[in-house]
Amino acid sequence: MINVLLVEDHELYRMGLSMLLDKTEGITLCAQAADGADGIKAARNLNPDVILMDIGLPNIDGIEATQRIKDFNPDVKILIFTSRDSENDVFEAFRAGADGYIMKGATPEQTISAIKAVNEGIGWIDPNIAKMVFSNLQKPSTQIVSTPEIKKSQNSYGLTERELDVLELMVEGLSNPQIADKLVITRATAKAHVHSILQKLCVSSRTQATVTAMKEGLV
Repeated sequence: MINVLLVEDHELYRMGLSMLLDKTEGITLCAQAADGADGIKAARNLNPDVILMDIGLPNIDGIEATQRIKDFNPDVKILIFTSRDSENDVFEAFRAGADGYIMKGATPEQTISAIKAVNEGIGWIDPNIAKMVFSNLQKPSTQIVSTPEIKKSQNSYGLTERELDVLELMVEGLSNPQIADKLVITRATAKAHVHSILQKLCVSSRTQATVTAMKEGLV
């Protein structure tokens, strides 16, 4: 059972999400909060598995709330659920420790899939957000970073060639078993590569690794 804390100040969104979560098998809505301060308190008291976090919250916004919660509970999964789609918001959210980013226009099925994914430690980025971020990072002045020579020069993290291959597939959203099949390696080897990549990039989730990879021109 996935215990979810919902932090959302818009009453209609909160009602709709609570109804969706209540009727979804395998998910329990353990609490709701209407602002960032109450969300932080609930996270500390209830220790949920996943927090569905809006950004535009009163008192303390969702990005700061995410960072504060991650400071005392780095293992909790936080899925940003917002209507804000600027590149700055996306990067700030992941820098704060968010494990996923989904837009409020997502379908109920996408929302549930995102919750389940982050709960399992799989990063989630809304497809529209991923396209926007990748597009902005691949403007004409920076398109050359995709060549092998430039990727190698950009790789100041000590990633091996195989790890760069794995990282590229992570950015594409492939799971460990899918990466193993694609590269014709064992699942244990794929898992070990992913673990090593997270360590070298100094991040705690696949989503943060994806954002770092795109931002630094590693893929």
